[in-house]
Amino acid sequence: VKARYSYNYVQEDGQWKIQHHHSSVMPEEIAFGKSITEDGVRELFGLWNNALATLDPKKVAARYAREGVLLPTVSDVPRTDFTSIEDYFINFLKNKPQGEILESHVTIGKNTCSDVGIYEFTMGSTGAKVKGRYSFVYVWEDDEWKINHHHSSVMPEGTMAQPIKEEEVRNLFQLWNSALATEDPDAVAKRYAKNAVLLPTVSDVPRTNYDLIKHYFVGFLTKKPQGEILESSVTIGHNWCQDAGIYEFTMGTTGDKVKGRYSFVYVWEDEQWKISHHHSSVMPEPFLGPAPKPVEEKNEEIDAILS
Repeated sequence: VKARYSYNYVQEDGQWKIQHHHSSVMPEEIAFGKSITEDGVRELFGLWNNALATLDPKKVAARYAREGVLLPTVSDVPRTDFTSIEDYFINFLKNKPQGEILESHVTIGKNTCSDVGIYEFTMGSTGAKVKGRYSFVYVWEDDEWKINHHHSSVMPEGTMAQPIKEEEVRNLFQLWNSALATEDPDAVAKRYAKNAVLLPTVSDVPRTNYDLIKHYFVGFLTKKPQGEILESSVTIGHNWCQDAGIYEFTMGTTGDKVKGRYSFVYVWEDEQWKISHHHSSVMPEPFLGPAPKPVEEKNEEIDAILS
């Protein structure tokens, strides 16, 4: 704590004694508060981020003021004291997070300041990147800036469904078909999502990762296939969609045409639609014999009109 002082000493009883002592707080800090620049406010985030890097939840919790409130990203419970704030970071720090501010808006008041915007975390445990919105309100306490309020939330548009129309779902097939045309198994495998599963037409082995999917297309692409959808049925969900039906391939090496049944399930991943599930099978009736055809229901009202 800084202060101003005045001492007036006098010679008394053979020694110097204090005759007058005036002590006062720094007046500008009373009138204007603890000074800080906008860049200085932004740098306060670095103190918190450095505490994260220690992986010590006590050190992170110590960055919060005595009456600090944390509204965390992935917990419904407001954290209103040291113990509950520390408890949140015990689990969060297992991800080894390190943050970076992408967008910042600073406000400075008397012994208080705020920084709100968007930050992004890189999780050292997985390499995943996660964006979020943040509000930090700092107060001058115990001769340093502490976090009095911290509100962190997910990006809300990321929780909204990615819009797509039925015709656009059908056109996703052409992205995969165009990858086939490159005759590059890597290009085809990259059309599949991170956790995709491929159940191929001519292999009993489920392909459950990038390498296995790519391996399947190394052989399949030697036939130079190009596909065409003959019959399609589309379903659209929240950040996923499905196209199931019948397709036909023309093999460029021989000119042969081969029909098959398909199911594509797409998910919105890394800002694009990727194949999460692909099940392809031969047409069963040439092998098992014809199955009974579904009976169409007669509409008696229409028949009456026509007659």
